[in-house]
Amino acid sequence: MARLFPLAGLLRLRHLQEEQAASTLAAANSRLGESSVQAARARTALGGTPTEATSTQTLYALAATRASTRSMLADLEALRTEQQAEAQRAEQAFAEARAQSIGLEKLHGRHTAAVAAEELHAEQSVIDELASVAWHREHAR
Repeated sequence: MARLFPLAGLLRLRHLQEEQAASTLAAANSRLGESSVQAARARTALGGTPTEATSTQTLYALAATRASTRSMLADLEALRTEQQAEAQRAEQAFAEARAQSIGLEKLHGRHTAAVAAEELHAEQSVIDELASVAWHREHAR
């Protein structure tokens, strides 16, 4: 019977941590993409506001619209900067989780190879013993 990998529980935990870090990274990248789209829309809206004022009230409305859009754009840029930092932290956490998993995966591979070698050695010993017994029986006759 094959020996179980003694660190199998820890390996499963590391894989779960890696999957969680990958999920966090994907969510951070998704939020970053969404904020980039929103910022692009705000820039388009800012560039698309009419520049012709037919009255004082229109001029005030245009100024208020532009100020509001610029403020929203500044907020979106600040949010995007924060989300970029968050995505970088998530990427670093994923890299660390992956590195921890890789070390255990290598140990698991070595363990599997050692167990397979032991099983082959035991099987070869049985085959050698059977061949030896058969040879002795033939030569004893």
